[in-house]
Formats: sequence, structure tokens, C-alpha cells
Amino acid sequence: MHFLQSLQLQKENEGSSTGTIWQKSKGEKLISFSPVDNQAIGSIVCTDKDAYEKVITTAQTAFEEWRQWPAPKRGEVVRQLGNALRNEKQALGQLVSYEMGKSLQEGLGEVQEMIDICDFAVGLSRQLYGLTMHSERPLHRMYEQWHPLGIVGIVSAFNFPVAVWSWNAALAWVCGNVTVWKPSEKTPLCGNAIQHIVAKVFKANQVPEGVNNLIQGGKEVGEWISQDTRIPLVSATGSTRMGKELNQAVAARLGKTILELGGNNAIIVSEHADLDMSLVGAVFGAVGTAGQRCTSTRRLIVHEKIYDAFVNKLVKAYQQIKIGNPLDAAMHMGPLIDKAAVKMYLEAIAACKKEGGKFIVEGGVLEGVGFESGCYVKPCVAEALPHHVMVQHETFAPILYVMKYSKIEEAIAIQNAVPQGLSSAIMTLNMRESELFLSTLGSDCGIANVNIGTSGAEIGGAFGGEKETGGGRESGSDAWKAYMRRQTNTINWGNQLPLAQGIKFDL
Repeated sequence: MHFLQSLQLQKENEGSSTGTIWQKSKGEKLISFSPVDNQAIGSIVCTDKDAYEKVITTAQTAFEEWRQWPAPKRGEVVRQLGNALRNEKQALGQLVSYEMGKSLQEGLGEVQEMIDICDFAVGLSRQLYGLTMHSERPLHRMYEQWHPLGIVGIVSAFNFPVAVWSWNAALAWVCGNVTVWKPSEKTPLCGNAIQHIVAKVFKANQVPEGVNNLIQGGKEVGEWISQDTRIPLVSATGSTRMGKELNQAVAARLGKTILELGGNNAIIVSEHADLDMSLVGAVFGAVGTAGQRCTSTRRLIVHEKIYDAFVNKLVKAYQQIKIGNPLDAAMHMGPLIDKAAVKMYLEAIAACKKEGGKFIVEGGVLEGVGFESGCYVKPCVAEALPHHVMVQHETFAPILYVMKYSKIEEAIAIQNAVPQGLSSAIMTLNMRESELFLSTLGSDCGIANVNIGTSGAEIGGAFGGEKETGGGRESGSDAWKAYMRRQTNTINWGNQLPLAQGIKFDL
């Protein structure tokens, strides 16, 4: 593939790097197969413990220098990285599409997210604001400032193999931290490609070796990060199961985490909704990235008065979805990430039917020319009840559950009655309904939208969710504070030492 050469990717790559230096490792060889056609794209060498130690030691040394760079100077480096990503957008978007399986437009969109967060971080580098406060003691001044933490560990998932890393890295860097990134073992070449791009920009700006670090491998490598007391913050994206295990390990050493875990996202379609607009939001939310987004729409809660009409529109829309090679811009949906994901998809369909779910759009595995990898499946729709086990469960696949409601309060209760709390949406032109949905009586999710779907988010807002989604926040707003430590300072500029709360201590 020509885009591999453009990104300096060879058939065989080392798996851990401190920037421009690729560490030798005796770890296992990991081959990346594309779910598009089951072809081997290339291979990496997993990071072994010796290579890991070299990476962490180098990162510690780099932090001592990097934190002394003025924040706007760090921001300038990130600005140049954004430009480098612009130059490589087409090739990198193709790699994301081919290695992960999402449509080319979504792959390009993911690279655009990286560019956007770099732009955001550049501005942020001049806005790491603290506060000033009035002291209760005369001739005293109080203020609050923020300092970098040190090494930030980043564990990312296959469904967004580059964007979520950038949300963390760009903010961590301008805050003065260094990063150690473990990408998913299902999309390792995307990690190597990014490392090459970043290393080139950092070298041109004489950034210390070890500010941006890459390690590769599976669960064991992630456990090294979670248990390492030298890494004060670990930002992890993945399943709720993974997040619980990682959080326990980090909390045991009193470290900090940013967790972005499972989502079981719903759209409420009101009787007052624009049905055409609602249809677009529902269909893209359910089939975009083949249902493998944490923000994918998994539940549709439709008012009983419009239920039949909307479901009919939904069925017709599903008949128009084009499934195939994601590098073909005409395709709406590509494959699932691997055959293990296909197995979970089939098991979820079977479990839904066993509970009494009625499929109005049938699922199944696609076969024949163009589908030889065995990873292409049909997006499907089932009428189900809110309490069904599979409705309560997050299946990372294009399965959409549809159910009825009669009153808006009932719809909100159904929306909230799942363990996850990431993204939510209501489609309505009724102001009272929308305001109720956004109020303290409404959605319990970290993201609540009106007249747009659950899938996708702008980098200007903080991204994350509640309950089993983990409670973390990344990207915009004041998410940068999670990458820093807060310090309160009191300065006495008088010639006496009065104590707080009027306490007397005479000598």
C-alpha cells in the first residue's frame, strides 16, 4: 500500500521508541492483519521489560528538562505537529481505515480530530490559568497555580487508534508532562506511524528525547503501566472490565486515572421530533464505525404515536446502507475489527432472540466476493424491552434496539436505566422536553445532546461519561486540569506572622 511508504512504515518495525530512538526488544512478534481483506499489513516487536525500563527512564530524564520549557514554547511544537498531521492527513487516514476497518471518511475525520486538538492545545498553552484569592490575614496574598505531573501513561483502544491518543498527548505536553503510549495491539501500525511523524517534528525543535514514547504489546504491557509508581496519571480507553482492573491497580498505589469506558447510548425520538433529522442521527450513530464507537447509538426510545412511522423509515434506510471495503468512499460501513468481534455480534443476536427480541432488520455475516475476511456483518435492528439483558449490555457491533414510550419522563427513565452513562440525545422541537432532558431531572450521561445523535463529539467540549463509563474527561473545556497538580500558595509580605482563624500563639 502506497500510504505505508508515505508514513515511513516498513513491513517490519520495532515496537518501542523514546522518540527518534527505537529500542531493541526480545518481545513477541505481532503481525497486524487488516479486517478489510485479512492481509498482513506489517509487524511490530512487542516491548519487553528491559525495553520498557529504558523508555520509562528516558521519559523521567526528559521530564526534568521539558517542564522547564515555557508553556507557549511547548505549544509552538504542538502547532508544528498539527501542520505535519495536515500534510499526512490522506495517508494517515487511509492507514486508520485499512488497519481498523472504519470508512475512509471516518479515518480522515479521525486525523482531523488530531489536527483540531493540536490547534486547541496551542491556545491552551497560553491559558493555563490559576486563581487569586483574598486572605483573611492582613498583608497576605493567596493564589493557586498548576504544575505538571510527570509521566502520563496513555492506553488507547482499536476503534480510535490515533485520535484519542492525541486528545491526551497534546494537552499533556503543553501542560509540561511527557507521555508513554500503549496503542491497541489490534492497531499497532497506526501507533508506529504517529511515532515517526512526532519524532520528526520534535527533532526539528530539539525537544528532549523521551517526551513522546511508544510501547507496544498486549495486556501485560498495560499492567506494567498501571502498576508503575513512576507514572502518576494513566488515561485509559476501553471496556468497562479493563477499566475496573486498571483502576484498581492504579488506585492501589494512589495514582490518578482518566477512564473512558463503555457506552450504551440512547436517542429519545419525541412525537415532536423532525423525523428526517432523527433518522440521520439514528442511522449514522448505529452503523458508523460498524457500531464500534463508545458513543455508538445502541438504543432508540421512540414515542408510541410516531413509532410505526419512524420504524418504517428506519427499515427503509437500513436497506440503503452500503457495506464493503472502507477505502471505497461510496461505502457507509466497513468490517468489524476481527473474527472475535463477529463472534460476539452473533452471540448478542442469539441472546436477544432468546429473550424475545424481534428483529425487524435481520443480521448475519456477509459472504462472497469482497467479504473474504469474514469480518463483514449486516447492521440489524431489534424490537426489545428496556430490561432485556442484551439491551443493558454494550455490544461493540451494529445492533440497534428499538422500544416505545408514552411520556417523556418514562423515556428519560429508560435512557438512564443502564449501567453506562456516556452519551445521550433527544430529538424534539419542544423546548420544555429539551430543557427537561438537560436538567438535573434529565439525562445522567456525561454528554447530552438535543437534535443531534449520540455519536461524535467536538474537541472543544470535555469528553467523557459517568457510572460504568468511568467518570473521566478528555479533550476540551478544562479537561487539562486532570494532567496537572494544583498548588495553593500563601505569601506573607508583612513583618508579623498572624495565624489563620485568629489563633494566638505567643512566645
